[in-house]
Amino acid sequence: MKPEKLFSLKDRVAVVTGASSGLGVTFVRGLAGAGAKVVIAARRKERLNALIEELDTQGLEGLAVACDVTDADDVDRVVQAALERFGRIDILVNNAGQSVQFPAEEEPLEEFNRVMAVNVMGAFICAQRCGRVMIEAGRGSIINIASMVGVIGLGTIPQASYATSKGAVVNMTRELAAQWAKRGVRVNAIGPGFFPSELTAELLDTEEGVSFIKRRTPMRRPGRPEELIGPLLFLASDAGSYITGQTIIVDGGWTCI
Repeated sequence: MKPEKLFSLKDRVAVVTGASSGLGVTFVRGLAGAGAKVVIAARRKERLNALIEELDTQGLEGLAVACDVTDADDVDRVVQAALERFGRIDILVNNAGQSVQFPAEEEPLEEFNRVMAVNVMGAFICAQRCGRVMIEAGRGSIINIASMVGVIGLGTIPQASYATSKGAVVNMTRELAAQWAKRGVRVNAIGPGFFPSELTAELLDTEEGVSFIKRRTPMRRPGRPEELIGPLLFLASDAGSYITGQTIIVDGGWTCI
């Protein structure tokens, strides 16, 4: 197969959660640019509509559906809308996420529970609902968006709930992959380091924050959003057809030292 066809998503349908801002928008643009029809989901419908308008101007096809990933009925509506419009779901990008910063000894339990509800339970609901469709079809690729702090401790930025949730996502990825591999569904994860997003805006908007990242990262800079598109397409397309249960860490070398 020609290399360009390996990474093509022509005629495939992708669901992307957390698609109203940040890396979610990057993932939508990358998938649509590779040929996929995209079903974009988030709570802020007006932002989703603006993204669909952007895709329309480029001749790309998408559908916006308002969704809170912690509400199973909402997720069911996203799945149903995708099937009614496009007849299939080939790819899920589980991107919706929350983060808060508190010293662990001070973190309110309601905040811990809120982060876990979105990052873990929400990711599981979406994987379960889309996974059922994929299992029935005998094919599919689920890509969970984890984090490098799912495999390391950070400490200098106190976010126990976020780190705990992303560690859970990494192992949920392994378990779902092990259960569903023989049924044609691959489950992998991407673990970004520091990239511009709503969750990192406070850090990356300060000279001190950027300096901290530069000092600690072997590549001496934060990531650029487009640098996540390659790993995304690799896992979503036939290029990654024999890969499941893996987490690709995209962090400029942070976790290698």
